[in-house]
Amino acid sequence: MDDDRPDVLLTGLLFYDLVLTGLGKPPTPGEEIWTAGMGCGPGGIANLAVAASRFGLRTSLATVFGDDFYGEYCRDVLRDQEDIDLSLSRTAEGRPTAVTVALAHGTDRALVTHGQEPPYSQDALMGDPPEARTALVHLEAEPRAWLAKAAANGTRVYADVGWDPTQQWSTDLLDQLSLCHAFLPNETEAMAYTRTDSARAALGALSELVPVAVVTRGGDGATAVDQTTGEYAEVPALDVDVLDATGAGDVFGASFVAASLGGWPLHERLRFAVLAAGLSVQRHGGALAAPGWYGVDRWWRSLADPELRKAYGFLADRLPADVGPPVRHAPVTPPARHH
Repeated sequence: MDDDRPDVLLTGLLFYDLVLTGLGKPPTPGEEIWTAGMGCGPGGIANLAVAASRFGLRTSLATVFGDDFYGEYCRDVLRDQEDIDLSLSRTAEGRPTAVTVALAHGTDRALVTHGQEPPYSQDALMGDPPEARTALVHLEAEPRAWLAKAAANGTRVYADVGWDPTQQWSTDLLDQLSLCHAFLPNETEAMAYTRTDSARAALGALSELVPVAVVTRGGDGATAVDQTTGEYAEVPALDVDVLDATGAGDVFGASFVAASLGGWPLHERLRFAVLAAGLSVQRHGGALAAPGWYGVDRWWRSLADPELRKAYGFLADRLPADVGPPVRHAPVTPPARHH
């Protein structure tokens, strides 16, 4: 408790997300569809930041805000509502905030985004990054200089990766895993980058490259190997009705880090991350759908299924005495500002 470093260090692109649910079917040109649900809030890198902060982790975020209404709204939510340290962040004068409209349908969603590259790169925002207990990063084809600096100063790097629009899946990207403590891709990405044909085979290949390898499998749960403890674990997904899958992978990653910082066994870390992600897809948006301790506690207290009570029995000893106030979920529209 005498460690005053940030628990989680983050940098990446910020978006204002507008999520539409209950479409019934995907839209086609020339028609208008009325939706049954809508929610808005910060997105992009904010998904990881809010998910981490809601588990009581000291979260430091380096990002770029637009100097418009959306940017001001996102800054207020992250700093004042979610208690995230924004001292490394900047505001881009004369630039609008990137906006993403997510059309949720079934268990997936389509995204339409308007925005532009921010005037400050990740390396410019981070400079010589502060020492932190962990950093949650999104690996890209071009390595970021700050990542090597963070790894060198003792920060444990937990990384994920996104869809490769070129579909080349260059194995050069995996060279960056030498800087990482953990890697958490989904099974499509894991198999593509390792040139394997199953999640288990991909996990085996990745476990040769990084101490902790995790492969997420959506509705099939997750599997992982921790070489530092000699543990292997495979857990099923939570059986839930999906409202909006936006940011579920980010919630999984932040939850896995929270449990890892607590020193939990691997199967508990995986079950906890799968649970948090499962709870998040029942709400609109990515960031403000994160359940935090409050949401996990409510789920545990209301749980009647004996099999799940047994599988998640470890929560009885893991939940903090004070789970905090109720979390705020994504509003239909941002509140009016009165100056």
